[in-house]
Amino acid sequence: MLDKYDAQTAEQKHYQNWLEKKYFEPKMNDKEGFAIMMPPPNVTGSLHLGHALDNTLPDILTRRARMRGLDAIYQPGKDHAGIATQMKVVEKLANEGISKDDLGREEFLKEVWKWKEESGDTISNQMQKLGVSAAWDREKFTMDEDLSEAVHEVFTKLYAKGLIYKGNRLVNWDTVLQTAISDIEVNHKEVKGSFWYIEYPIKDSDEKLIIATTRPETMLGDTALAVNPNDERFKHLIGKFAILPLVGREIIIVGDEHADMEKGTGALKITPAHDHNDFEVGKRHNLEMINILNKDGSINANGGKYEGLDRFDARKQIIADLEESGQLVKTEDHTHEVGFAERGGQIAEPFLTEQWYVKTQPLVDNILKAIDNEEVEFVPANQKKIALNWLTNNQDWCISRQLWWGHQIPAWYNPEDKTDIFVGKEEDAPADWVRDEDVLDTWFSSALWPMATQGWPHKTPEMDKFYPGHAIMPGVDILFFWVIRMLMMSIEFTGKVPFKTIYLHALVLDGNGQKMSKSKGNGIDPLDVVNEYGADVLRYTLATQAAPGQNLRVSPTLLNGSRNFSTKLFNASKYAMMNDATFDPEFTDKDVNHELNKWILAEFSKALKEANAGLDTFRFNDYCAGVYNFTWNILCDWYLELTKPIMQGDDEALKVETRKTLGMILEATLKLIHPVMPFITEEIWQELTAGKAGESIMIASWPEAFAIDTTAQKEINILVDVVSAIRALRSEVKVPVKEKFAGFTRSANPEQQAIVNKYQSTIEFLAKIISLKPIDRDTTKTDGITVVDGFEIILPLEGIVDFEAEKKRLEKEIAKVQIEANKLSGMLNNEKFISKAKPELVEQRKAEYAKVEADLNKLKAVLENM
Repeated sequence: MLDKYDAQTAEQKHYQNWLEKKYFEPKMNDKEGFAIMMPPPNVTGSLHLGHALDNTLPDILTRRARMRGLDAIYQPGKDHAGIATQMKVVEKLANEGISKDDLGREEFLKEVWKWKEESGDTISNQMQKLGVSAAWDREKFTMDEDLSEAVHEVFTKLYAKGLIYKGNRLVNWDTVLQTAISDIEVNHKEVKGSFWYIEYPIKDSDEKLIIATTRPETMLGDTALAVNPNDERFKHLIGKFAILPLVGREIIIVGDEHADMEKGTGALKITPAHDHNDFEVGKRHNLEMINILNKDGSINANGGKYEGLDRFDARKQIIADLEESGQLVKTEDHTHEVGFAERGGQIAEPFLTEQWYVKTQPLVDNILKAIDNEEVEFVPANQKKIALNWLTNNQDWCISRQLWWGHQIPAWYNPEDKTDIFVGKEEDAPADWVRDEDVLDTWFSSALWPMATQGWPHKTPEMDKFYPGHAIMPGVDILFFWVIRMLMMSIEFTGKVPFKTIYLHALVLDGNGQKMSKSKGNGIDPLDVVNEYGADVLRYTLATQAAPGQNLRVSPTLLNGSRNFSTKLFNASKYAMMNDATFDPEFTDKDVNHELNKWILAEFSKALKEANAGLDTFRFNDYCAGVYNFTWNILCDWYLELTKPIMQGDDEALKVETRKTLGMILEATLKLIHPVMPFITEEIWQELTAGKAGESIMIASWPEAFAIDTTAQKEINILVDVVSAIRALRSEVKVPVKEKFAGFTRSANPEQQAIVNKYQSTIEFLAKIISLKPIDRDTTKTDGITVVDGFEIILPLEGIVDFEAEKKRLEKEIAKVQIEANKLSGMLNNEKFISKAKPELVEQRKAEYAKVEADLNKLKAVLENM
């Protein structure tokens, strides 16, 4: 018998059993495959709420797929996280008094692998506490030998096709780590700075151009000024030269629409080697590109007398020198956004350097074709437009990083001629040639994740079965960095999209809708939540809010609400089993005869349909809402209450039927809830089924709809609505709980009245009234009246109720119904809705409007009478 539920004990017990029985592992049988790839967390990572959401939602779908009989895999793995891991090990060594450079590359990499073996499983172990049913025996790491083989294969083939090349372009540069970094590794923050207005004299003229800049040190690399060719103030200067202050270099004045006539002074300084927009202007006008920085952010020889100064010290000196020369016109305070290197912590610099690039346009064309052919779906749908906008404005992808940890680029240089490059296997490289020291961008290897984890470039049973996958389900912030690049590589090398659906979840916020951060002190550690509430509560809290495109919130209030649901399920199950609810595998819906039992079967089938529709369309919130409504409102609050008279009655055959129906419904409900709350459902299911339904709910069959008796469903729903309406009216007009009196009904529908008559004794018992009969008199001002689907319920309230308060209640109810009527009326008067909606939906809305309008008219009549 169920006792008190201890989440910690149950979770550890059941998860260990699932692991030992290898329920998470695919069976590689003849069943249809189902696969979702885990967004690989950094090997340095520890669990946060984003990871919890990343893994809860795919796990829900994977668990349901298993229960549906599919050979399902949730493919786990971790990313080697080049910069993050290298920094972690550098810090560790520094604490031991050891320098990376003193060790040398080979010995340093040994230290990294040693750290990975000792600490790299932290996040995997943490995810297991969430109940993630990943195929841990098949866990992958982006630096594994087989995945490294895939990386090498892709690099060499793209290079052979001319899609990988070396180029001198601007990159985001981390001056601390001295490497190129991706856009996602740059954090933008608002900074209080200045606009410095500098005077640039025009050669052979008394004219001057005033230029405003937030980075005066970059003027050392200026190679042009730009004005808008349509600007009447300055267009006569196009083609002339200005003299660069402090340096004396002549720089040309170009006409370019990048110069905004309405912004600043209307004229710009152009520093192609240190600004992304200026770089594009420089290409358009064939300008010289002068890099003024060393890799550590200090000024190089191109900076003249400022050489050797740190960039910010150089800024101070240049401002002082401009003031002294009289060319600093003015300074204004200016708050603007500045990019900071995520790992190094310093301001990231646009930096001109030679790097390896992927020529993305041919790969992008493949994606555009796949999207056009509807081979991949975006959820939410608006992400498709965002993706298309990025794809049609994409830039070539910088894939090299100046690190030691990662996939070293398989390129060797002729020591006599650095332009002579060999790309291929190490054993085939010419003797004495020098290997490129750079490694590949981490996103390059993770772009191969869907196929490399399943054995590509080899033909494997896993590739045949699990590729393409069902979906990919990361956060919206890595659509471009990861999802698009997986599409690039997978289509190029397999001819297929790697997944059928791209589901992008939004952010997890705190209870006030604020982004969580250490500085705000509002972060929530998911492991703390699991320890306090249990994993099921966290999973349900996340899933119940996971409407496509909407941010989620996590707070104690929400967590307590989810815990209440968990407690309700457990207590209701305990009550049912205490009252001899019996799971009989031989008992089916064909054995059910009583209307009440037929009703609960129909209501479950309705909830099942809603739950499946929610999961099929990635509307996890709809799935959870359907599960909650059925479990709490229908099963617990109504069915268990309605069966009490049966359980206490004398009809033994009906008792047996009801107990078995309750057992059958409870078992099906547990299976319906299992994907989102795996632990508590397993705990209850094991007790309920007592080994008669298999080893584990995890591998039990997903529930199927029962036979639906629409007559029974309609009758009991009317019973429920009438009791609910009477209870609501009693509560609203403050009728004392113990007060009993006769109630009356009035209906133009004989069928409704007949149903109420049939269940009259049950209604009287549950609604706490003496009787409920058709009214045989006119209503009076002292009658309380409520309307259910056109059916009037009249309660004589003279001497019991404050009628002034009752009038206010009626006015409030009328206002509420009026809002609904206005909403439906507006919809039906909207030509766009009428023309685009399905005819059956339009008819449904018309019927709803007719019903609401009838209820509204009756309520108004009652108020007028009062």
